[in-house]
Amino acid sequence: GLLCRELLDLEAENEQMLVQMEQLKETEKSCRELGDGGFFPPCCSFTEWEITEWSEQQAVFSFLYDAVELTVVFGPPIDGDVFGEDPSRTIVSLNFESLLDEEKAPPSSCLVQRLIFQFIESQGCWQEKCPTLCYLPQVLHDVSLVVSRCKVLGEEIEFLERWGGKFNLLKTEVNDTKVKLLFSSSAAFAKFELTLDLSPNYPSAPLPFTARKHIGNLGEEEISAVLSQVPIGYRYLQRIVSSIHQNLLQDPR
Repeated sequence: GLLCRELLDLEAENEQMLVQMEQLKETEKSCRELGDGGFFPPCCSFTEWEITEWSEQQAVFSFLYDAVELTVVFGPPIDGDVFGEDPSRTIVSLNFESLLDEEKAPPSSCLVQRLIFQFIESQGCWQEKCPTLCYLPQVLHDVSLVVSRCKVLGEEIEFLERWGGKFNLLKTEVNDTKVKLLFSSSAAFAKFELTLDLSPNYPSAPLPFTARKHIGNLGEEEISAVLSQVPIGYRYLQRIVSSIHQNLLQDPR
């Protein structure tokens, strides 16, 4: 019924993602081979950033609906470089700043922001990664990748907050970088809490989790068996919830 259709939709979405990823790789490769299509090759148009300023002194980029801002400060211009786009021009500093109003933002947005900045901080000194302008597209690409994955995660959490009931999910709660899911099913005579630990490399690795029984005897072991069958990748969190619902919370008859 409905669940089958949802799973088929997910399959189709996954296929679509893979196709797009392949196309991006191809585009990137051909851009690299051409190498003379201006400083920002056309393949960058799919990315998660926008240029909000490009002056002689600096460039400013924004990500994620202006929630993350990157300021790149340039060294002195190179002779004959009219537009300040000479790839060998030095970069003095790269600085990321969070512009999200955490007081007003929904919990899912705060989680996404935390994960993005965890990634940014885990990379050490960005200026060492990007000493000259020619390294900047790679930096924008790396950050875009994390931003786009985390953005999807935010959408998944919002989806579960809204539609969790369809999956016997009573409550979805965000706490720092953890998501706590409270499942309850009278058919399976079970109520338990699953806490998943998220990191910036979501969804490319299995999620560490803890489980707590409230009613019935579904616990860590049963949940672990189900989770081990869910492949990592696009919309991983949603598929975990769907799989728990399908495999553990139906009427056992």
